[in-house]
Formats: sequence, structure tokens, C-alpha cells
Amino acid sequence: MNPVNKWIVALTVILPTLLEVLDISVVNVALDHIRGSLSAGVDEATWSITAYLVANAVIIPLTGWLSRLIGRKRYLTASVILFTISSFLCGSSKSIEALVFFRILQGIAGGGLQPLSQAILLEAFPPAEYGIAMAVFGIGVMVGPIAGPVLGGWITDNWSWPWIFYINIPIGVLSVFLMNLFIQDPPYLKKLSGLKEKIDYLGIALIVVGIGCLQVVLDHGQREDWFSSNLITTLTILSVASLVLFIMVEFKTRDPIVNLRVFRDRSFTTGIIIQACAFSMFMGSLIMLPLFLQQLMGYNALLAGLSLMPGGIGMLVAMAVVGKLVEKVNPKLVLGTGICVAAYSMYMMISINLYIDYETVAWTRVVMGLGMGMLVVPLLSLSFASIENEDIGNATSVFALMRNISLSSGAALMITLFSRRTQFHQSRLSEALNPFDPRFQLAVQKIVPLMQVKTGTASDLMVHGVVYQQLVREAALASFVDTFFVSAIMVICALPLVFLMKRLKDGVSPLPIH
Repeated sequence: MNPVNKWIVALTVILPTLLEVLDISVVNVALDHIRGSLSAGVDEATWSITAYLVANAVIIPLTGWLSRLIGRKRYLTASVILFTISSFLCGSSKSIEALVFFRILQGIAGGGLQPLSQAILLEAFPPAEYGIAMAVFGIGVMVGPIAGPVLGGWITDNWSWPWIFYINIPIGVLSVFLMNLFIQDPPYLKKLSGLKEKIDYLGIALIVVGIGCLQVVLDHGQREDWFSSNLITTLTILSVASLVLFIMVEFKTRDPIVNLRVFRDRSFTTGIIIQACAFSMFMGSLIMLPLFLQQLMGYNALLAGLSLMPGGIGMLVAMAVVGKLVEKVNPKLVLGTGICVAAYSMYMMISINLYIDYETVAWTRVVMGLGMGMLVVPLLSLSFASIENEDIGNATSVFALMRNISLSSGAALMITLFSRRTQFHQSRLSEALNPFDPRFQLAVQKIVPLMQVKTGTASDLMVHGVVYQQLVREAALASFVDTFFVSAIMVICALPLVFLMKRLKDGVSPLPIH
């Protein structure tokens, strides 16, 4: 493939990847507008996000099988067409029920876009430029969650919420046009698609139930107070039972929906574990930092979203450099450095306070972006180093599924940790809130004249209310610090795993070509 064609292929497949990744996060900031426009409750509106995530998660592990069944190009084209149509229908929805239904269709269509795009990139670039290919894919996967909230906030504020869906239409049309011109199925896939496979109906049913229930548990667990809720408990039991049975069935089936034998590859399995640690931390930071800025620093949604943008710039710079660097330097060294830098960025956030300025926040995001950019490219290169071409479709779908579960788990873990630690810190600080304490009396003496100037009066109830509000802010600040500390520990724990990955020998392609 000549240099012009490979870059056209890269552009062609990165567009649907960006579509899918952006749509995961772009709706979050418009949720209040959607709720008001469609006269829906908070829980009802939230299902427009959950429905997409569940449908998306369920379809991802089926991607490899569907590619063999109907052909990769045909499946990718059909997915983008359905995604584009369902985007229009989402924007045109007149009720929350209709929006949830069309979001399910959108999730089904978007589930295969990431693994399909990655598989095509792995084959479009020559071995010497494999790091560049993974850098291109990493840009789509990593920058999307950062740009999504900003783009969603700007569109919602300046236009209206349906346009967060309508903007997908021209991109989808362009993607379909380019795919028809430049994407072809490889010869080995054409042979596989011509074979008659026995459809593993039991495997399909088990993974749909298992992954679907798991995604609902992760998305709604904290809201339902986890296992104090009968719904969450029941769904957890269903998910665990279904996934255990699925593993047992797939190892015994001649034509499995998901070939779990790919986990026998040490580098691939290790890569998934490192990815889980890193992406859980990354998603936690994407949620907690804007929450901190809005709750405690008074930022609006757009400014909070913009605070994440320096991280995107850091990632772009790092990926552009690392894409070339991994061709000359041991990728394990780059990966280990990326893990340390990402962990350090979270450690920097431990020193936050209620007087932190935007420049300080932006710098921590730049460091985070540099770390994640250095981490993603070598991680992908090493994880797929010894995967055969015939197994790439299956491997990329498994890798994408585990990435999505890592993101959902990270969000659930950080939100739960923040909620629990807030209760803990409020309880501890309240114990010291004693009217006879000299520090309490000093605080009251400072508050009284300020309130008299502002409101003309300063009753004991009002003064104590101000003190308690400050206590709540301090408790929340301590809880944010705790979550950032746990995030730093989580990602640094992945560092020893780098030594388990197979080292690429000089002159050997990170991807075998057959």
C-alpha cells in the first residue's frame, strides 16, 4: 500500500472512531437540557446514557464474529450508516422513551467502530510504521473523551441539544463515502467469510446478558446505593453467572463467538490489565476534576470542560513523538515512563486547595496528557505484538470491550469513593465543630461583621449555617484529594506488569504479516 493510500485509510477509519468515542461523553453535559425539553425526570434522562453504553458494550465482543460472518467492510459500512440514521432520529426525538430507543440503536451501531478501525489500521500500515498507526488510533480514542464535554457544552449553549446528534450526520456520510472507495477486506478474511460457521446462540445469549447487566450495575450502582438495592444485587448475580457460563461454553465450542484463547498470549493479557489500571484512573480524572471545579471553584460546565483541553494537547504532542520513538527505543521503556508520568500527574492533584488557579489545573492536565500519550502507543504495540492477522479482529474486539469496562469501572469506583469519603470527612470534621472551641469562636468573629455588611443582620443560625457550608466544602476537598491519591496508586501498580510483556526484537515487526 503506497503512502497516500495508507493515510487515506487512516483518515477513513479514524472518523467513525471519533464519532463513537465522542458520543459516549458528549451527551453528559446536555442531560439537563434534554430532561427539560422532553419533560423527563433525572433517572429517566440518565437512561439515555445507560442505554447507549449497554448496547455499545454488548456488541463489541461480537465484532470479530460479525466481521467473519458478513465481511469487515460490509459490517463497518452498515454500522456507520445505522449510526448516522439513529443520530438523526435521536435529535428528532419528541419523548424520552423514543430517545432511549434510538440511543440503543446508536449504541448497537457504534459498538463495532473502535475494534474494526483498529484492526484495519493494523493491516494498512507497514511494520516499520506500526507505532504511527497506533498513535493515530490513540488520538481518536483518547482525545474524544476530552473534547466531548467541551463540544457538547458549546453546542448546547449556542444551538440546542439535538445538534449534538445532528453533527454526526455529515461526518457519517463522509465516512461511508471514503469507506466505499478505500477500504477492502483482506484475502484471509474473505476466505473466513465464505466458510459456514455454526452460530453459537448460547454464547451470544450469555454474553448479551452478562455484559448488559454488568454495564447497568456499573452505571447505576452508586445511584442505587449498590447492594442495598435489590435491582443491583439481582443484576450482579445474573452478570457473574452469565459470564462464568459464557467462559465455560466458549472454551468447548468449535466456532465460538469470542475466541478466549487469545488470553493465552502473555503480552495481550498483561496489556489488558495495564489498560484497566490506566484507563480507570484516566476516566476517574475526567469525571472528578470537572466536578471539583464546578462544585468548589464555581466554574460553569463549559469552563470545567475547557480545563481538560490542555490534556488533549499534551496527548497529541506525546503521541506524535512516541509514534516514531517506539521504532527506535524499547517500547517497554516508553510504556514504563508513561505510567510514571501519568501517576505523577495524579499525585500533583493531591496538593489542590480551594484557591488553586486555572494555570495550575491546566499544567496537571498537560502532564496527564503527556503520560497517557506515552502510555497508549507502546501499550497497543506490545499487546498485539504476537497476535496473528487472522486473530486480529477477535483480539481488537476483546481489547475494546475491556477498555470500555475499565472506563465504566473507573467512573463507578471514583464516584463511589468520593461519596463515601465525603461522608467520612463530614463526620470527622463535625466532631470538631464545637461552639466552645477557640477556632470555632474565631471563625464566628470573622463571619459576623462580613454578614452584617452583606445582609444587615447576623443571627446565630445564619452564622452557623455559613460555618457548616465551609465544613462541607472542606470535606469535599479532602474527598477529592483521596480520590486523586487512589488514582495515582492504581496506575503506578501497573508498572511491574511492564516486565511481563514480551520485548520486541530489533528488526522484527511488531505485527506479523502473512
